[in-house]
Amino acid sequence: MTVPKEYIPHEVEPKWKEAWDMSMYHFDWEDHNRPQFIIDTPPPYPTGNFHIGNSLNWCYIDFVARYKRMCGYNVMFPQGWDCHGLPTEVKVEEIHNITKNQVPREEFRRMCRELTTNNIAKMRNTMMNLGFSVDWSNEFVTMEPAYYSKTQRSFRRMYDMGRIYQSEHPVNWCPRCETAIAFAEVEYEGRSTQLNYLNFDKLKIATTRPELMAACVAVAINPEDARYNAHIGSKVKVPLFGHEVPVISDSVVDPAFGTGVVMICTFGDKQDVRWWVEHKLPLRKAIDKNGRMTKIAGKYADMTIPECKEAVITDLKAEGYLYEQKELEQNVGMCWRCDTPIEILSEKQWFVKIDTNDVKKAADEINWTPEHMKVRLENWLGTMEWDWCISRQRIFATPIPVWYCKDCGEVMVAKEEWMPIDPTRESPKEPCSKCGSTNFEPEEDVLDTWMDSSITVQHVTGWLTDHKSRLPAQLRPQGHDIIRTWAFYTILRSMALAGKRPWDSILVNGMVLGEDGHKMSKSLGNIIPPEEVIEKYSADSFRQWAAIGGAPGSDVMFRWKDVVSASRFFAKMWSIYRFSVSHFNDRDTSYVPTKEELHIVDRWLLDKLYELITSVTLNMDACQFDEAFKSIRGFAWEVVADNYIELVKSRLYGTNATDRKAAQYTLYATIEVLAKLLAPFAPFFAEEMYSRLGTGSVHMQSWPKADALWKDEEAGKAGELVKEIVSSVRRYKSEHGIALNAPLKGLEIYGALTDVMDITGATNTPVEVMVGNPDFEHVPVNVKPNMGVIGPKFKGQAKAIIDALTEANPKKLVSEMEQNGKISLQTKSGIIDLAPESVEIEKEVISAGRAVDVLDVKGIPVVVIR
Repeated sequence: MTVPKEYIPHEVEPKWKEAWDMSMYHFDWEDHNRPQFIIDTPPPYPTGNFHIGNSLNWCYIDFVARYKRMCGYNVMFPQGWDCHGLPTEVKVEEIHNITKNQVPREEFRRMCRELTTNNIAKMRNTMMNLGFSVDWSNEFVTMEPAYYSKTQRSFRRMYDMGRIYQSEHPVNWCPRCETAIAFAEVEYEGRSTQLNYLNFDKLKIATTRPELMAACVAVAINPEDARYNAHIGSKVKVPLFGHEVPVISDSVVDPAFGTGVVMICTFGDKQDVRWWVEHKLPLRKAIDKNGRMTKIAGKYADMTIPECKEAVITDLKAEGYLYEQKELEQNVGMCWRCDTPIEILSEKQWFVKIDTNDVKKAADEINWTPEHMKVRLENWLGTMEWDWCISRQRIFATPIPVWYCKDCGEVMVAKEEWMPIDPTRESPKEPCSKCGSTNFEPEEDVLDTWMDSSITVQHVTGWLTDHKSRLPAQLRPQGHDIIRTWAFYTILRSMALAGKRPWDSILVNGMVLGEDGHKMSKSLGNIIPPEEVIEKYSADSFRQWAAIGGAPGSDVMFRWKDVVSASRFFAKMWSIYRFSVSHFNDRDTSYVPTKEELHIVDRWLLDKLYELITSVTLNMDACQFDEAFKSIRGFAWEVVADNYIELVKSRLYGTNATDRKAAQYTLYATIEVLAKLLAPFAPFFAEEMYSRLGTGSVHMQSWPKADALWKDEEAGKAGELVKEIVSSVRRYKSEHGIALNAPLKGLEIYGALTDVMDITGATNTPVEVMVGNPDFEHVPVNVKPNMGVIGPKFKGQAKAIIDALTEANPKKLVSEMEQNGKISLQTKSGIIDLAPESVEIEKEVISAGRAVDVLDVKGIPVVVIR
């Protein structure tokens, strides 16, 4: 059996990529015998770049999917694409040098679909190159009617439940994206601003947003604040704008902040909304959907928000209202897509009612890995104040299936059997249920993209298909950055639509950091595309980096040296494999040795193999991929390569058929197990290994079971002793300048070893096991001066002492030292007394009249006969 000398991944990986029949990864909907394992795979946004963060997460998913298949599960590892959203619209505008309003709505959508389709093809290719075992028969694309019809049907069902409603309500609004956004889409950033102190009629206030004075509807004072409580119930005139507003009392006002008087505007922040609702205040809209000032801003109308702020501050100074400014650090809510500061506008929108108790109940039933990630969801639930705003003022998204009767204003929601439907292109299939009119106005808003992706688990488990639903799925893998969005929304929707948790477990991965320790970003120039790693090294080396880079949930640093280390391991593993396979040509495939036919080191290795399978299986069950792979790598390198192979080479190359067969059996069993253990992590390398070991793909084989017959604690201990003895003898040879393959006269081992064949073979030396305790005579052969003592103490007499020690009989000197505690040395300068610390005594070990060296191996004397 020919095995190439070098492992060349750039030949092997494309070969198997072409050869694999991907149907071996397909989920069998008709199979109800095997336990199911359905993965609610994240549908990435089709940017065309399957970046390193995606790749890390998909490596984790693939490790699980491949492992579970080998364990006998009916696995679904589907792949979806979350297509809708603003980034595609912006990219289309950029590519075609247009705005979305310059072309017909449907033409703009066509452009978005075309770009998305091309980007999906690019990303799919990267996924194939990385060896992911995706079930492409269950691929889904959210912009396709087959998928978004389910989004629309879920809208209808939740509308009928009373869980979806339309209302005018303050919402987070991005002026740049010109759309409402949900709270989960708001990121907070620390910024410096100015706290402006104003003479506000008869009061003094401090505000960071003087541009909102046109929207001021009240001034609030803490009722316990003696400085101002006399003004409660009065009215004050707003500077520059002149309208009067009431002075109200509210205990939430912090007397220590600013002046202790607060301006309430509609709306500066969430607290303004709370006060607006609680005190039933009027609504003044000073900012429009485009981020410009409205008519109530007077001369500032049509200015942008920054322009208005600058102009208002200039006028406040000029007219003597502004008397002080102080630097203030604050957290500003930003749109997570474009980093524009958000505004809070009151607009008519569609909302999903949030039941935090339902979400909390389901979250408690889910197994979180790592467990502490659940706290992120719980913390988010604790901040929920508003319902989920699901309508967006964009184009490329799932249409909201609604019309409005022009005659009576009735809202008509499309029936499920009409879906998928675009109300801007199709009219209702029946007249208005209230007035009978057929005159309708379509809803032009579209659904939040999370409305699509929050039903992925419903889709992959068979919802609204000919298959019986298999909810809950077994695993949701995702990043910790979208716990408050994708995880939260999916749990909410699963509880609403199905009344049960979406998955049994959630596996959370961290972010990928650059070698500089910072999150990868274009601005920092530290981005490494996975294709670059594949091109320079291999897909399996990339996957090994992903496996050992860190525990799931923690951020993982990408370092080239880790990829280099991975590549070196595969080179080492290939040399192990190549050597082993060269001894399998005449292997008796039917031969199963008895325990007695196996040598100590064979049983020792099988005991180690038992422990490896047990520990790796436990680690894989716990998604501790780093620990699993480190165990495999350590076993292959240190146990197999450094020890077992060296111990059994003499048997493999020897002429004794029985001894050779035992070594062949053990080595084959070990290499086969290693191929299978490596399969989830390094699918290309493992397949190449297995192609010369068995039939079919390694990925269709069963996960190795720890054979109870291999467990042998006694052999484990004895094998460790054999290994240590051989290592000690090799070290002895190296220290004495003896070639490792050169024979010694003999070794005598004073221990309870019954099998020393492999010690004999590995050391190329006759070995005898001795009974009882060794009888050693330690004969002095030299008494050397300790110059560190003699030099400083005797100075000029030192040379005479050295000469006398050289000429003296070592045995007599040692005898005198033992009797008198000193040596009285006759020198040319006379007799000089030397204390014990003045000399170093070298002794030779004599055993049975022979000069020998003695090695202590775990308390066992090993006599080296020179």
